[in-house]
Amino acid sequence: MRVEELVEKIKAKVMGSLGRKRNKKPYEKIAKSASIKVEIRSRKARQIIEKTLSAADDQTSGSKASAS
Repeated sequence: MRVEELVEKIKAKVMGSLGRKRNKKPYEKIAKSASIKVEIRSRKARQIIEKTLSAADDQTSGSKASAS
């Protein structure tokens, strides 16, 4: 019996805390300026370049190891 009561109390606390989060007022969405859009694009481009370079490095290092 005690375990069931404990489980019910925990469920109530978890559900109660989730319910309180929903009652908060949502933040207003801020419009992105042109400079922010450029920054986002440049970050994405840097990530793509890093992935491409690391993939190229993996391929070249693998071919050298097999040639030895």
